[in-house]
Amino acid sequence: MLSGFEIFVAARYLKARRREAVISVVTALAVLGVAAGVMAMVIALAVNNGFRDTLQRNLLGATPHVLILEKEPSTGITDWRELAAKLRKLPHVVSVAPALYGQVFLTGGVQQAGALLKGLPSDSPIDLRPHMIQGSFASIRNGDNVLLGSKLSQATGLTLGSVVTVISPQGESTPMGFRPAYFRFRVTGIYETGFYDIDNQMAFTSLASAQKIFGLGDVVSTVELKLDDADLAPEIAKLAEEAAGPKLGATHWMAQNRQLLGALRLERTVSIVTISLIQLIAALNILTALVMAVMEKRRGIAVLMSLGTRQSQIRRIFIYQGLLIGAAGVVLGLAAGYTVCYFADHYRWIQLDEALYSMSAVPFATHAMDAVWISAAALAVSFLATIHPANSAARIAPVETLRYE
Repeated sequence: MLSGFEIFVAARYLKARRREAVISVVTALAVLGVAAGVMAMVIALAVNNGFRDTLQRNLLGATPHVLILEKEPSTGITDWRELAAKLRKLPHVVSVAPALYGQVFLTGGVQQAGALLKGLPSDSPIDLRPHMIQGSFASIRNGDNVLLGSKLSQATGLTLGSVVTVISPQGESTPMGFRPAYFRFRVTGIYETGFYDIDNQMAFTSLASAQKIFGLGDVVSTVELKLDDADLAPEIAKLAEEAAGPKLGATHWMAQNRQLLGALRLERTVSIVTISLIQLIAALNILTALVMAVMEKRRGIAVLMSLGTRQSQIRRIFIYQGLLIGAAGVVLGLAAGYTVCYFADHYRWIQLDEALYSMSAVPFATHAMDAVWISAAALAVSFLATIHPANSAARIAPVETLRYE
Protein backbone atom coordinates (compact mmCIF):
# COMPACT_ATOMS: atom_id res chain seq x y z
CA MET A 1 0.00 0.00 0.00
CA LEU A 2 1.31 3.46 -0.88
CA SER A 3 2.13 5.71 2.05
CA GLY A 4 1.75 9.47 1.73
CA PHE A 5 4.58 10.01 4.21
CA GLU A 6 7.06 7.88 2.25
CA ILE A 7 6.15 9.43 -1.10
CA PHE A 8 6.36 12.93 0.43
CA VAL A 9 9.86 12.27 1.76
CA ALA A 10 10.95 10.66 -1.54
CA ALA A 11 9.75 13.70 -3.48
CA ARG A 12 11.53 16.04 -1.04
CA TYR A 13 14.76 14.12 -1.50
CA LEU A 14 14.52 14.63 -5.25
CA LYS A 15 14.59 18.42 -4.74
CA ALA A 16 18.28 18.87 -4.07
CA ARG A 17 19.49 21.99 -2.31
CA ARG A 18 22.17 24.19 -3.84
CA ARG A 19 25.01 22.38 -2.09
CA GLU A 20 23.63 19.11 -3.47
CA ALA A 21 23.68 20.27 -7.09
CA VAL A 22 25.67 17.22 -8.18
CA ILE A 23 22.84 14.95 -7.00
CA SER A 24 20.36 17.10 -8.91
CA VAL A 25 22.39 16.79 -12.12
CA VAL A 26 22.73 13.02 -11.75
CA THR A 27 19.00 12.73 -11.10
CA ALA A 28 18.23 14.81 -14.21
CA LEU A 29 20.55 12.58 -16.25
CA ALA A 30 18.76 9.51 -14.89
CA VAL A 31 15.39 10.92 -15.94
CA LEU A 32 16.74 11.78 -19.39
CA GLY A 33 18.28 8.31 -19.70
CA VAL A 34 14.96 6.62 -19.02
CA ALA A 35 13.20 9.05 -21.37
CA ALA A 36 15.73 8.40 -24.15
CA GLY A 37 15.33 4.64 -23.81
CA VAL A 38 11.53 4.82 -23.83
CA MET A 39 11.48 7.23 -26.78
CA ALA A 40 13.90 5.07 -28.78
CA MET A 41 11.85 1.97 -28.06
CA VAL A 42 8.60 3.67 -29.10
CA ILE A 43 10.12 4.90 -32.37
CA ALA A 44 11.80 1.57 -33.20
CA LEU A 45 8.61 -0.42 -32.60
CA ALA A 46 6.54 2.15 -34.50
CA VAL A 47 8.80 1.71 -37.54
CA ASN A 48 8.58 -2.07 -37.29
CA ASN A 49 4.80 -1.96 -36.83
CA GLY A 50 4.50 0.51 -39.68
CA PHE A 51 6.38 -1.70 -42.13
CA ARG A 52 4.49 -4.81 -41.08
CA ASP A 53 1.04 -3.20 -41.06
CA THR A 54 1.59 -1.39 -44.37
CA LEU A 55 3.00 -4.40 -46.17
CA GLN A 56 0.32 -6.69 -44.78
CA ARG A 57 -2.47 -4.27 -45.66
CA ASN A 58 -1.14 -3.71 -49.18
CA LEU A 59 -0.48 -7.38 -49.79
CA LEU A 60 -3.86 -8.57 -48.57
CA GLY A 61 -5.59 -5.88 -50.62
CA ALA A 62 -4.32 -7.43 -53.84
CA THR A 63 -3.60 -11.05 -52.89
CA PRO A 64 -5.77 -13.75 -51.29
CA HIS A 65 -5.18 -15.35 -47.91
CA VAL A 66 -4.95 -18.94 -49.23
CA LEU A 67 -4.34 -20.24 -52.77
CA ILE A 68 -4.96 -23.67 -54.26
CA LEU A 69 -2.49 -24.46 -57.06
CA GLU A 70 -1.43 -27.40 -59.19
CA LYS A 71 1.54 -29.28 -57.75
CA GLU A 72 2.73 -30.02 -61.28
CA PRO A 73 1.74 -27.16 -63.62
CA SER A 74 -0.20 -28.42 -66.63
CA THR A 75 -3.37 -27.22 -68.35
CA GLY A 76 -4.92 -25.73 -65.22
CA ILE A 77 -7.67 -26.63 -62.78
CA THR A 78 -10.70 -27.89 -64.71
CA ASP A 79 -13.00 -29.06 -61.91
CA TRP A 80 -12.73 -25.81 -59.98
CA ARG A 81 -16.48 -25.50 -59.39
CA GLU A 82 -16.65 -28.76 -57.43
CA LEU A 83 -13.47 -27.80 -55.61
CA ALA A 84 -14.86 -24.38 -54.68
CA ALA A 85 -17.96 -26.02 -53.22
CA LYS A 86 -15.77 -28.18 -50.94
CA LEU A 87 -13.61 -25.28 -49.85
CA ARG A 88 -16.60 -23.12 -48.89
CA LYS A 89 -17.40 -25.65 -46.16
CA LEU A 90 -14.08 -25.08 -44.39
CA PRO A 91 -14.11 -23.05 -41.16
CA HIS A 92 -13.29 -19.33 -41.30
CA VAL A 93 -13.63 -19.23 -45.10
CA VAL A 94 -15.50 -16.09 -46.16
CA SER A 95 -15.28 -16.44 -49.95
CA VAL A 96 -13.88 -18.81 -52.56
CA ALA A 97 -13.25 -17.78 -56.16
CA PRO A 98 -11.18 -18.94 -59.14
CA ALA A 99 -8.55 -16.84 -60.89
CA LEU A 100 -6.50 -17.14 -64.06
CA TYR A 101 -3.23 -15.39 -64.62
CA GLY A 102 -0.41 -15.24 -67.14
CA GLN A 103 2.23 -13.03 -68.69
CA VAL A 104 1.21 -10.54 -71.38
CA PHE A 105 2.63 -7.49 -73.16
CA LEU A 106 0.83 -4.17 -73.12
CA THR A 107 1.18 -1.72 -76.01
CA GLY A 108 -0.66 1.41 -77.07
CA GLY A 109 0.96 3.93 -74.79
CA VAL A 110 4.31 5.64 -74.88
CA GLN A 111 6.11 2.37 -74.21
CA GLN A 112 5.23 -1.29 -74.15
CA ALA A 113 5.74 -3.30 -71.00
CA GLY A 114 5.30 -6.79 -69.70
CA ALA A 115 2.62 -7.42 -67.10
CA LEU A 116 1.10 -10.21 -65.10
CA LEU A 117 -2.54 -10.26 -66.15
CA LYS A 118 -4.98 -11.75 -63.66
CA GLY A 119 -8.56 -12.62 -64.48
CA LEU A 120 -11.02 -12.34 -61.61
CA PRO A 121 -14.65 -13.40 -61.22
CA SER A 122 -17.21 -11.08 -59.68
CA ASP A 123 -16.94 -12.84 -56.29
CA SER A 124 -13.14 -12.73 -56.05
CA PRO A 125 -11.68 -12.26 -52.55
CA ILE A 126 -9.38 -9.60 -53.98
CA ASP A 127 -10.91 -6.19 -53.34
CA LEU A 128 -9.10 -3.25 -54.90
CA ARG A 129 -11.86 -0.74 -54.21
CA PRO A 130 -9.99 0.94 -51.31
CA HIS A 131 -6.94 1.29 -53.57
CA MET A 132 -8.61 2.73 -56.67
CA ILE A 133 -7.29 6.21 -57.50
CA GLN A 134 -9.10 6.47 -60.83
CA GLY A 135 -12.00 4.61 -62.36
CA SER A 136 -13.92 1.72 -60.85
CA PHE A 137 -12.91 -1.75 -59.73
CA ALA A 138 -16.31 -3.11 -60.78
CA SER A 139 -15.73 -1.98 -64.37
CA ILE A 140 -13.73 -5.12 -65.22
CA ARG A 141 -16.93 -7.16 -64.93
CA ASN A 142 -18.31 -5.58 -68.11
CA GLY A 143 -16.71 -6.01 -71.50
CA ASP A 144 -13.04 -6.05 -72.37
CA ASN A 145 -11.78 -3.73 -69.67
CA VAL A 146 -8.56 -3.78 -67.69
CA LEU A 147 -7.20 -2.22 -64.48
CA LEU A 148 -3.58 -1.12 -64.28
CA GLY A 149 -1.33 -0.43 -61.32
CA SER A 150 -0.23 3.18 -60.94
CA LYS A 151 3.44 2.41 -61.66
CA LEU A 152 2.54 0.26 -64.65
CA SER A 153 0.34 3.07 -65.95
CA GLN A 154 3.21 5.55 -65.62
CA ALA A 155 5.69 3.19 -67.27
CA THR A 156 3.50 2.59 -70.33
CA GLY A 157 1.86 6.02 -70.55
CA LEU A 158 -1.57 4.36 -70.50
CA THR A 159 -4.11 6.51 -68.65
CA LEU A 160 -7.74 6.13 -67.72
CA GLY A 161 -9.77 5.62 -70.90
CA SER A 162 -6.80 4.61 -73.04
CA VAL A 163 -7.12 1.74 -75.48
CA VAL A 164 -4.45 -0.87 -74.82
CA THR A 165 -3.43 -3.80 -76.97
CA VAL A 166 -2.90 -6.92 -74.89
CA ILE A 167 -0.52 -9.38 -76.54
CA SER A 168 -0.60 -12.97 -75.36
CA PRO A 169 2.73 -14.77 -75.89
CA GLN A 170 0.91 -18.13 -75.77
CA GLY A 171 -0.57 -17.07 -79.08
CA GLU A 172 -3.06 -18.83 -81.25
CA SER A 173 -2.76 -21.73 -83.63
CA THR A 174 -2.61 -20.92 -87.36
CA PRO A 175 -1.71 -22.98 -90.46
CA MET A 176 1.73 -21.35 -90.21
CA GLY A 177 2.15 -22.32 -86.56
CA PHE A 178 1.59 -20.39 -83.36
CA ARG A 179 1.67 -16.63 -83.43
CA PRO A 180 1.01 -14.04 -80.71
CA ALA A 181 -2.64 -13.13 -80.18
CA TYR A 182 -3.69 -9.46 -80.02
CA PHE A 183 -6.67 -8.12 -78.08
CA ARG A 184 -7.89 -4.56 -77.64
CA PHE A 185 -8.95 -3.53 -74.15
CA ARG A 186 -9.83 -0.25 -72.50
CA VAL A 187 -8.21 0.99 -69.30
CA THR A 188 -11.12 1.62 -66.93
CA GLY A 189 -9.27 1.94 -63.66
CA ILE A 190 -5.94 2.80 -62.05
CA TYR A 191 -5.16 1.39 -58.61
CA GLU A 192 -2.34 1.95 -56.12
CA THR A 193 -1.82 -0.49 -53.27
CA GLY A 194 1.44 1.09 -52.12
CA PHE A 195 3.24 -2.22 -52.74
CA TYR A 196 5.63 -1.48 -55.58
CA ASP A 197 5.83 -4.96 -57.11
CA ILE A 198 2.05 -5.17 -57.43
CA ASP A 199 1.56 -1.62 -58.69
CA ASN A 200 4.37 -2.04 -61.22
CA GLN A 201 3.53 -5.48 -62.62
CA MET A 202 -0.09 -6.49 -62.24
CA ALA A 203 -3.10 -5.82 -64.41
CA PHE A 204 -6.60 -7.13 -63.70
CA THR A 205 -9.48 -8.08 -65.95
CA SER A 206 -12.49 -10.37 -65.80
CA LEU A 207 -12.05 -14.14 -65.69
CA ALA A 208 -13.86 -14.57 -69.01
CA SER A 209 -11.61 -12.02 -70.71
CA ALA A 210 -8.48 -13.69 -69.34
CA GLN A 211 -9.65 -17.09 -70.60
CA LYS A 212 -10.15 -15.54 -74.04
CA ILE A 213 -6.71 -13.92 -74.03
CA PHE A 214 -4.90 -17.11 -73.06
CA GLY A 215 -6.99 -19.26 -75.38
CA LEU A 216 -8.35 -21.46 -72.64
CA GLY A 217 -11.76 -22.86 -71.94
CA ASP A 218 -13.37 -23.12 -68.53
CA VAL A 219 -10.01 -23.48 -66.80
CA VAL A 220 -8.38 -21.51 -63.96
CA SER A 221 -4.86 -21.27 -62.58
CA THR A 222 -5.81 -21.11 -58.93
CA VAL A 223 -8.70 -21.09 -56.49
CA GLU A 224 -8.38 -18.30 -53.95
CA LEU A 225 -9.77 -18.12 -50.42
CA LYS A 226 -10.46 -15.18 -48.18
CA LEU A 227 -10.68 -15.81 -44.43
CA ASP A 228 -12.29 -13.92 -41.58
CA ASP A 229 -8.87 -13.88 -39.88
CA ALA A 230 -5.75 -13.64 -42.06
CA ASP A 231 -3.58 -14.98 -39.21
CA LEU A 232 -5.33 -18.36 -39.52
CA ALA A 233 -4.06 -18.82 -43.09
CA PRO A 234 -1.50 -21.59 -42.29
CA GLU A 235 -4.10 -23.75 -40.52
CA ILE A 236 -6.76 -23.29 -43.20
CA ALA A 237 -4.20 -23.95 -45.95
CA LYS A 238 -3.58 -27.43 -44.49
CA LEU A 239 -7.31 -28.18 -44.40
CA ALA A 240 -7.74 -26.83 -47.94
CA GLU A 241 -4.93 -29.03 -49.27
CA GLU A 242 -6.56 -32.11 -47.76
CA ALA A 243 -9.87 -31.19 -49.38
CA ALA A 244 -8.29 -30.39 -52.76
CA GLY A 245 -6.88 -33.84 -53.42
CA PRO A 246 -3.43 -35.24 -54.25
CA LYS A 247 -2.82 -33.27 -57.45
CA LEU A 248 -3.33 -29.86 -55.89
CA GLY A 249 -1.44 -28.05 -53.18
CA ALA A 250 -2.19 -25.06 -50.98
CA THR A 251 -0.10 -22.09 -49.97
CA HIS A 252 -0.87 -18.89 -48.09
CA TRP A 253 0.18 -15.29 -47.95
CA MET A 254 2.55 -15.82 -45.00
CA ALA A 255 4.45 -18.58 -46.80
CA GLN A 256 4.72 -16.49 -49.96
CA ASN A 257 6.22 -13.63 -47.95
CA ARG A 258 8.08 -15.71 -45.35
CA GLN A 259 11.43 -14.00 -45.86
CA LEU A 260 9.95 -10.52 -45.56
CA LEU A 261 7.90 -11.29 -42.45
CA GLY A 262 10.81 -13.15 -40.89
CA ALA A 263 13.09 -10.19 -41.49
CA LEU A 264 10.60 -7.90 -39.77
CA ARG A 265 10.36 -10.20 -36.75
CA LEU A 266 14.15 -10.38 -36.52
CA GLU A 267 14.43 -6.61 -36.84
CA ARG A 268 11.92 -6.16 -34.02
CA THR A 269 13.87 -8.52 -31.74
CA VAL A 270 17.20 -6.87 -32.52
CA SER A 271 15.71 -3.41 -31.92
CA ILE A 272 14.33 -4.42 -28.52
CA VAL A 273 17.62 -6.02 -27.42
CA THR A 274 19.75 -3.12 -28.66
CA ILE A 275 17.62 -0.35 -27.24
CA SER A 276 17.31 -2.20 -23.93
CA LEU A 277 20.96 -1.29 -23.41
CA ILE A 278 19.85 2.33 -23.13
CA GLN A 279 17.52 1.32 -20.33
CA LEU A 280 20.40 -0.43 -18.55
CA ILE A 281 22.45 2.77 -18.76
CA ALA A 282 19.48 4.67 -17.35
CA ALA A 283 19.26 2.13 -14.53
CA LEU A 284 22.91 2.75 -13.70
CA ASN A 285 22.16 6.48 -13.56
CA ILE A 286 19.28 5.84 -11.15
CA LEU A 287 21.51 3.59 -9.07
CA THR A 288 24.19 6.31 -8.94
CA ALA A 289 21.68 9.02 -8.04
CA LEU A 290 20.21 6.96 -5.21
CA VAL A 291 23.59 5.89 -3.83
CA MET A 292 24.69 9.52 -3.74
CA ALA A 293 21.37 10.48 -2.16
CA VAL A 294 21.81 7.85 0.59
CA MET A 295 25.32 9.11 1.30
CA GLU A 296 24.14 12.73 1.41
CA LYS A 297 21.04 12.03 3.48
CA ARG A 298 22.60 9.74 6.10
CA ARG A 299 21.99 12.26 8.88
CA GLY A 300 18.39 12.86 7.79
CA ILE A 301 17.76 9.11 7.56
CA ALA A 302 19.21 8.63 11.04
CA VAL A 303 16.96 11.37 12.42
CA LEU A 304 13.89 9.78 10.82
CA MET A 305 14.78 6.40 12.29
CA SER A 306 15.34 7.99 15.71
CA LEU A 307 11.86 9.46 15.51
CA GLY A 308 10.37 6.02 14.93
CA THR A 309 10.51 5.50 11.17
CA ARG A 310 10.82 1.79 10.48
CA GLN A 311 13.48 0.24 8.24
CA SER A 312 10.80 -0.90 5.78
CA GLN A 313 9.61 2.71 5.46
CA ILE A 314 13.16 3.95 4.82
CA ARG A 315 13.54 1.25 2.20
CA ARG A 316 10.29 2.29 0.49
CA ILE A 317 11.31 5.97 0.51
CA PHE A 318 14.25 5.22 -1.77
CA ILE A 319 12.31 2.72 -3.86
CA TYR A 320 9.66 5.38 -4.46
CA GLN A 321 12.38 7.89 -5.23
CA GLY A 322 13.76 5.62 -7.96
CA LEU A 323 10.26 4.89 -9.28
CA LEU A 324 9.50 8.61 -9.43
CA ILE A 325 12.63 9.09 -11.54
CA GLY A 326 11.55 6.20 -13.76
CA ALA A 327 7.96 7.46 -14.03
CA ALA A 328 9.14 10.96 -15.00
CA GLY A 329 11.37 9.44 -17.67
CA VAL A 330 8.55 7.23 -18.95
CA VAL A 331 6.16 10.18 -19.30
CA LEU A 332 8.75 12.30 -21.11
CA GLY A 333 9.84 9.39 -23.31
CA LEU A 334 6.30 8.42 -24.33
CA ALA A 335 5.39 12.04 -25.07
CA ALA A 336 8.53 12.58 -27.15
CA GLY A 337 8.31 9.22 -28.91
CA TYR A 338 4.67 9.50 -29.90
CA THR A 339 5.13 13.11 -31.01
CA VAL A 340 8.07 12.20 -33.25
CA CYS A 341 6.17 9.22 -34.68
CA TYR A 342 3.11 11.33 -35.47
CA PHE A 343 4.98 14.06 -37.31
CA ALA A 344 7.38 11.63 -39.03
CA ASP A 345 4.46 9.61 -40.38
CA HIS A 346 2.25 12.57 -41.22
CA TYR A 347 4.92 14.56 -43.04
CA ARG A 348 6.82 11.50 -44.38
CA TRP A 349 10.16 12.64 -42.99
CA ILE A 350 12.17 9.60 -44.13
CA GLN A 351 11.88 8.95 -47.87
CA LEU A 352 12.63 5.53 -49.39
CA ASP A 353 13.48 4.13 -52.79
CA GLU A 354 10.09 2.78 -53.78
CA ALA A 355 11.50 0.22 -56.20
CA LEU A 356 13.62 -1.27 -53.43
CA TYR A 357 11.37 -1.02 -50.36
CA SER A 358 7.92 -1.17 -52.01
CA MET A 359 6.90 2.08 -50.31
CA SER A 360 7.86 5.72 -50.73
CA ALA A 361 8.43 6.64 -47.07
CA VAL A 362 9.06 4.98 -43.73
CA PRO A 363 5.68 4.36 -42.05
CA PHE A 364 5.27 4.86 -38.29
CA ALA A 365 2.45 2.94 -36.59
CA THR A 366 2.09 3.24 -32.82
CA HIS A 367 0.15 0.60 -30.88
CA ALA A 368 -1.33 1.26 -27.45
CA MET A 369 -0.15 -2.08 -26.04
CA ASP A 370 3.44 -1.21 -26.93
CA ALA A 371 3.22 1.84 -24.67
CA VAL A 372 1.91 -0.35 -21.82
CA TRP A 373 4.69 -2.92 -21.90
CA ILE A 374 7.43 -0.36 -22.63
CA SER A 375 6.32 1.62 -19.57
CA ALA A 376 6.15 -1.54 -17.46
CA ALA A 377 9.62 -2.61 -18.57
CA ALA A 378 11.13 0.83 -17.85
CA LEU A 379 9.56 0.95 -14.39
CA ALA A 380 10.71 -2.61 -13.68
CA VAL A 381 14.30 -1.69 -14.56
CA SER A 382 13.99 1.43 -12.41
CA PHE A 383 12.73 -0.67 -9.50
CA LEU A 384 15.63 -3.11 -9.78
CA ALA A 385 18.05 -0.18 -9.68
CA THR A 386 16.58 0.95 -6.33
CA ILE A 387 17.05 -2.31 -4.43
CA HIS A 388 20.68 -1.91 -3.40
CA PRO A 389 20.50 1.79 -2.37
CA ALA A 390 17.22 1.22 -0.53
CA ASN A 391 18.69 -1.68 1.43
CA SER A 392 21.80 0.38 2.20
CA ALA A 393 19.63 3.22 3.55
CA ALA A 394 17.61 0.82 5.70
CA ARG A 395 20.80 -0.57 7.30
CA ILE A 396 22.01 2.84 8.55
CA ALA A 397 22.52 2.78 12.33
CA PRO A 398 21.09 6.03 13.74
CA VAL A 399 23.19 5.96 16.95
CA GLU A 400 26.48 5.62 15.07
CA THR A 401 25.49 8.23 12.51
CA LEU A 402 24.39 10.88 15.02
CA ARG A 403 27.14 10.27 17.56
CA TYR A 404 29.41 12.96 16.20
CA GLU A 405 26.68 15.37 15.00
